[in-house]
Amino acid sequence: MDPLFSSVALMFSHVGSDVFGVDTVTAFVAAAEDAPNTEGLADFLRGFFGPLFLVIVSIVAIFFLFTREITRFAQFIILAIFIGIVFYVPGIIEVTATAIARAMGVSTE
Repeated sequence: MDPLFSSVALMFSHVGSDVFGVDTVTAFVAAAEDAPNTEGLADFLRGFFGPLFLVIVSIVAIFFLFTREITRFAQFIILAIFIGIVFYVPGIIEVTATAIARAMGVSTE
């Protein structure tokens, strides 16, 4: 066994027993209880970065229109719409992945 991982293997072989002077199961439960509350974090981030995203998209789109780069403007708008859909519709990635898996014949249940 690799000497770097021998102590890790020893630690995990004694899960539940006294390792480093602390009961590991108790330590894991205490760590889970002290974890920060992340409920509503996605909504907060969406509310914070959503308007910022729209401002940046607007500024870049106006720049492309004033420089008369219509092709780049169209490419940018299509990309911005795609990113906006992923950003504003939270379950779209899971739904898309499930649909692709089902189309390939993979069971998703």
